[in-house]
Amino acid sequence: MRHKCSEYMEWAKTQSRARYNLATSGVAPVSLRDLPIALEELEINGANGYGCAALQQAIAVHHGVHPECVVETFGTSMANHLVMAALLEPGDEILVEHPAYGPLVDVARYLQADVKRFRRREENGWAIDPAEVRRCVTPKTRLIVITNLHNPTSVLTPESVLREIGDTARSVGALVLVDEVYREAVYRDTPPTAFHLGPQFVVTGSLTKVYGLGGLRCGWILAQPEFAWRIRRLNDLHAATPVYPGELLSLAAFRNLDLLRERARRIVEADRKLLDDFLKQQRGICAVPTRWGTTAFLRLENGNADAFLERLVAQFETSAVPGRFFEMPDYFRVGMGVDNEMFAEGLKRLAQALRLRACT
Repeated sequence: MRHKCSEYMEWAKTQSRARYNLATSGVAPVSLRDLPIALEELEINGANGYGCAALQQAIAVHHGVHPECVVETFGTSMANHLVMAALLEPGDEILVEHPAYGPLVDVARYLQADVKRFRRREENGWAIDPAEVRRCVTPKTRLIVITNLHNPTSVLTPESVLREIGDTARSVGALVLVDEVYREAVYRDTPPTAFHLGPQFVVTGSLTKVYGLGGLRCGWILAQPEFAWRIRRLNDLHAATPVYPGELLSLAAFRNLDLLRERARRIVEADRKLLDDFLKQQRGICAVPTRWGTTAFLRLENGNADAFLERLVAQFETSAVPGRFFEMPDYFRVGMGVDNEMFAEGLKRLAQALRLRACT
């Protein structure tokens, strides 16, 4: 039977929120008043059959690519879906990292692809081992999928490793899909997009996680022009025409990305310091330290995390993302960058829950 839903997305929309919400995945939302645009600058309709030319130009300039390589999408999830759907036929082999962001695997299975996995290992700091990718690739592989920064751990994959993965993909005629929705949460020495590493790379991203602009649903795909056009034509079946007022607001955001990112950086880095101090003091829990990103992946020692997280919500009004959505039931993900006071109190309550668990 075909998988036609995402258990993670249902949980995120219906069960993730609590008074102290550590189940976030991006930074604090930006409000309309934070964007320097006047109401009279907005229009309901405009020339945007295959996207707003000015917005595509802004995305292209931001990444240093030609506008013909840019495809507008409704967020990164739709971007990933479109890339897979434009490339894969039922039974085609796709190689996806493990642990992985659940909807990436869900989409591949929905498209009836033959899903294979390569492992990121905690003992290696969740880094990708290029030799592991080479061992898992076969002549049938059409697509290799990674997230960079990695979701859920926020580990950065360096350019040298990406190049090796690209070489492996080229050797079997495959493409590499790099979901870069968190890449610009590397606040110092931000690496350039992987799209520049060769024609075998396809990149997705959006203004959602790092910039707090999820409501605009401004996402994109960077692909070679011929493949980009194929994706645009496929999107005629899904989204047809973009939302023009949203495109104008997204264009205003691109004019002010540095300010928006700096706003988020201060909160993220303050939260990360709190998390680092918390992990040094706690027993029964551990994590690979995160230098970048808005998420961290914590391992609960001696047991499945689901029951612990249910108690965390019920008794301590605090939520986190169960690791089962990343196929890692002994782990859970916490999010940074929304509200420093809320995050501090959430960690305090998490510590109380851990002490209670140790006593029972």
